[in-house]
Amino acid sequence: MPGPPPAVAAVRVAVRQALTGGPLRAERVPPRPGPQPGAPLLLVACSGGADSLALAAGTAFVAPRLGWAAGAVVVDHGLQAGSAEVAEAAAARCRDLGLDPVEVVRVVVGASGAGPEGDARRARYAALASCADRVGARAVLLGHTLDDQAEQVLLGLVRGSGARSLAGMRTHRVVRGGAGDGAPHMLLVRPLLGVSRAQTAQACAELGLEPWQDPHNEDHRFTRVRARRGLADLERDLGPGVVAGLARTASLLQDDADALDTTAGTAYLALGPPPWAVTDLRQHPRAVRTRLWRRLALDAGSPGTDLTSDHLLAVDGLVTAWRGQGPLHLPGGVRASRTGERVAVRGPRS
Repeated sequence: MPGPPPAVAAVRVAVRQALTGGPLRAERVPPRPGPQPGAPLLLVACSGGADSLALAAGTAFVAPRLGWAAGAVVVDHGLQAGSAEVAEAAAARCRDLGLDPVEVVRVVVGASGAGPEGDARRARYAALASCADRVGARAVLLGHTLDDQAEQVLLGLVRGSGARSLAGMRTHRVVRGGAGDGAPHMLLVRPLLGVSRAQTAQACAELGLEPWQDPHNEDHRFTRVRARRGLADLERDLGPGVVAGLARTASLLQDDADALDTTAGTAYLALGPPPWAVTDLRQHPRAVRTRLWRRLALDAGSPGTDLTSDHLLAVDGLVTAWRGQGPLHLPGGVRASRTGERVAVRGPRS
């Protein structure tokens, strides 16, 4: 009996690998025939586009065979005319695939100064975390592909970012869904980081699924759209393989960034409670110190999406180039300052 078409098989294999490796490996229960009451639940974040729709189809096929229950959540950002109808259509496709429960969550995208893409992402993650917490899902699956990973690396190169940013997106990541200490945490899983955008489109075609074509994907106001066009130009001018090469770079840099993070974690414990002595800080290389500053800033309430390498290098200047300058102001009302031979990073209420 012939197997599924190659694109369909690629998506299913990727989902299977994500559900049997990493932190989800210990969560699943042994599969058994028929309905499985009480099986741990996964949610697919589905916009109705080709990537997330292919992921929804792959998860609907694979998850029950591995002892998981699978549902979906559709976030309506309300940023386009007819967005409610688009969200309901995506939810209907998920139900047709056998996913249950399927939730449609409407959000209001505020303006924080992070830009429309950043504001939409923040609202979306808060909605995903809240929904996962409400229905008891163990993880939320996202449809980011190999092409998305390459675009992330390209943008990091253009911005002059460090190794952690160039390492791209992780297959598994725990994030806090919103602002405040009470915001629910969620495990994000990206099964398709090794699957191309062309493969997800082909998988949908093979399965008879008609994905939604987001008009924002053609809008050059958005950075990701310009990055996508830039990658297409690079592929044309330099030859095929640019996307795969950038994604491979991300994978290699993840190992380097992880090693530096481990070293920084050891240094954090050895330094003890802040403020920290300048003489102790100088014993560590800058790559470790900037990770320490980032950790302190995040702990003090600075939003990670707004905290840049320029901010961290400025804080490091309190160790390497201090001439009596006053406090540095970081995103979220966080302040970094040096008093005598000690450096502190404090939140707005400290």
